Amino acid sequence: MRVNGRWRDLWVDTRRTLLDALRLDCGLTGTKRGCDHGNCGACTVLMDGRAVYGCLTLAVSAAGHEVTTIEGLGVAGELHPVQAAFAGHDAFQCGYCTPGQVMAAVALLAENKSPTADEVREGMAGNLCRCGAYQRIVEAVLAAARSADGAAGAEGGAADA
Repeated sequence: MRVNGRWRDLWVDTRRTLLDALRLDCGLTGTKRGCDHGNCGACTVLMDGRAVYGCLTLAVSAAGHEVTTIEGLGVAGELHPVQAAFAGHDAFQCGYCTPGQVMAAVALLAENKSPTADEVREGMAGNLCRCGAYQRIVEAVLAAARSADGAAGAEGGAADA
């Protein structure tokens, strides 16, 4: 699979999740383990530009696909527009859910470049925040959508951004 713009040859058990392959085999620990049942969204990554839960996706199903994790957004020394909007709007408290929230927001903006607040809430509904920063998350996603850079390149990984 191609992870963050780099081809990775992994030999994994057919039962291994994409989450475990990314964290344990690739050393990419930005993607978080939350519920392990697809209920919280902490493990959200992009596969071919679409948001998927890493805990519910088998690693073998990612073979031949482009997988982007939080580490693959932006370019060296520069945050992705969604990351910058999250930081600028203090859209995190403990920060545990932030990687999954950011990845879901990137996928949402790739599909809908100018969402309404209700569309953001609906699009982000599968990602939970225990701290309750939801209003700031919505504001950050809307701000990223308004920025010229937020709409352009919203689905790009490290090699594409």
